[in-house]
Amino acid sequence: MGKVMTKVKLTNRIDDALAGEGLLPPERVRTMEIEALVDTGATMLVLPADVCRALGVRELGRRWVRYADGRRRAVPWVGDLFIEILGRQMMCEALVEAEGTTPLIGQIPMEAVNLVVNPKTGDLMPDPESPDAPLLDILRVA
Repeated sequence: MGKVMTKVKLTNRIDDALAGEGLLPPERVRTMEIEALVDTGATMLVLPADVCRALGVRELGRRWVRYADGRRRAVPWVGDLFIEILGRQMMCEALVEAEGTTPLIGQIPMEAVNLVVNPKTGDLMPDPESPDAPLLDILRVA
């Protein structure tokens, strides 16, 4: 299976909330559509710094990351994002990498919108167990 790429719509959640309250014109809501690599080995959404800057999302701090080659380092961590993948939406945070790097969709956003990679075709698709809407598991503790 080769690379799995998909379109992702990103929106500044704060802008969206302000527009919803009539405090910001809808056309001023910062949003963009990008191509991202579906990386089943990654944990979170990873965005290039230039995308985060264009969206105006604020840094919440830094998070330690481990790369495939074993290197570790602290990278910026941003929040206040809405993402939409294949028509499924969620609020999320992202790790930030250098300008121009390939955006990555990791396991947390894929689980939250209930998407899977079809191993036969290499396509990103809704989980066959919930083709019409995300289905999230909740463990009930008695």
